[in-house]
Amino acid sequence: MRLALVISAAAVLLAACSGAPRERALQAPPPPPSTTTTTTSSPTPEPQPVVVPAPPCTAAVRACVSLSQNLAWLLKDGAVEYGPVPITHGKPGHETPVGTFKVAWKDAVHTSSIYGLPMPHSVFFAPGGIAFHEGPLTEPSHGCVHLSPEVAKIFFDALPVKAGVQVVA
Repeated sequence: MRLALVISAAAVLLAACSGAPRERALQAPPPPPSTTTTTTSSPTPEPQPVVVPAPPCTAAVRACVSLSQNLAWLLKDGAVEYGPVPITHGKPGHETPVGTFKVAWKDAVHTSSIYGLPMPHSVFFAPGGIAFHEGPLTEPSHGCVHLSPEVAKIFFDALPVKAGVQVVA
């Protein structure tokens, strides 16, 4: 916009200074169309309450896993004590079993005898070496329930041997 005004002013000055006869008076160009936009203020939306999914398990278990939601909880007397937390679980061909189980054993520094991979804070609860343990939340497992490092430690500390674990589809 400024450039157009400068060019127009320069043309007027050159025409006035040139000794050439003027047949018509030069006029300043019309102002360019407005580039400002009018905004209509809309009311700020009210914050919506965060809906935390309830665990889909029975009250009798200590840990609950929802495979369809990729979430897990720790329960105490049927009430949520911790969670939900994100998980990953078994991939096709290595599905995490659905059912109600009991924690069989725990190992804080376990390494998989099948895959040779570390399984920190392992809490074994289903046949075939299925456990909660620290693992990537970006990829499925070979049947175990992967938890973040911090959450795996919390589950390890909260789940004693014989504690109930329920896995639902």
